[in-house]
Parts: sequence; structure tokens; C-alpha cells
Amino acid sequence: MPSVVGLLEQHELAARRRVDGLREEADRIQAELATAEQEWLEWTIARERVGAVLSAPGGDSANAVAVERAGSAGLEAGVQASPPVAAKAKSQVPVWREGLARTALSADYQRILAVLADRVRLGQGPLTCQEMTVLFGMDVVPAKVEALRSKAKRLVSRGWLAEPAPGRFTLARGVCGPGGGP
Repeated sequence: MPSVVGLLEQHELAARRRVDGLREEADRIQAELATAEQEWLEWTIARERVGAVLSAPGGDSANAVAVERAGSAGLEAGVQASPPVAAKAKSQVPVWREGLARTALSADYQRILAVLADRVRLGQGPLTCQEMTVLFGMDVVPAKVEALRSKAKRLVSRGWLAEPAPGRFTLARGVCGPGGGP
């Protein structure tokens, strides 16, 4: 007859194996999600470009292609487009640059920046996504926390936020300008 400790060790080992298997599956799904998001982004860009070509003034698609190529060449030469006045819901996150206002972001991203700007203004440290979830009055469930983490990571990759420690976010240097915000 096995001992109680032996039975506990067996159950612990089985649980550990299950956790490891689920983590591997989660990593695989995360990688697949990243690939699918990239593909979706490429198709969205393609659709927008086709829409721009088809809606060219006068219906001259050859002229629209020339205008788009000239615009692309200007951007490659270092000429930057003017920052958008306001963002549409579900818009892409632009790369931060001096003078780009928070209004270039959708409301969810602006809300993240606002709460972190308040923390900087008050001299408080970085926030975790779980803490942001509580501040936003959302249910602290993995789906909500991960959705915020995804947005925060996107803001980090575009230069709006910094991640001084894993999972802790604050405004990137230069984003919080005079007057408490960009």
C-alpha cells in the first residue's frame, strides 16, 4: 500500500505534466495567433490600397497608382506624413514621434496612456496589466488582463510605453511632454 506522501507526489507530478503540456500548447497558439495577426494586417493594408486606387479622383487608376508610388517614395526619402487629427475605432497604433498627439490612438490606447501619465505626474511607479484592469473597473479575469497586456506590448513596440521590468509598464521617455502629456 503506497504512503500518503507517495500518493501526493504522484498527483503533483501528474499536475506538473499537465501544466507543462498546457503551457506548450499556449505557446503554440500564441505563435499561431501572431502569424494570423500579421496576415490579417497585410490583407487589411492590401484592401486599403486597392480602395485608394479604385476611389482615385476622376476614376483614373493609373494616376492613383502613380500618386501612391510618389507618396511611398517620399516616405522612403524621409518625408513623414502629417499626424492624424483623430483616430478611428480599432485603428492601428502609429509609431510615436515628437509632436504626435495621443489623439492619434484609439480610445482604449488613450486610456492606458492617460492612467500611466497620471502615475508619472504623481511620481508613482510602473503599473502591471492586472493593476490597470482594476483601475479601469474591469473584471480581473485572464482574458481582460491579457487584452490589456497585448495593447500595452503594442504601445511598447511602437515607442509610446516602456517596460522597465517584465510586465510593468510606464510612459516612454519623451512621451509625457510639458503640461502632463503629449
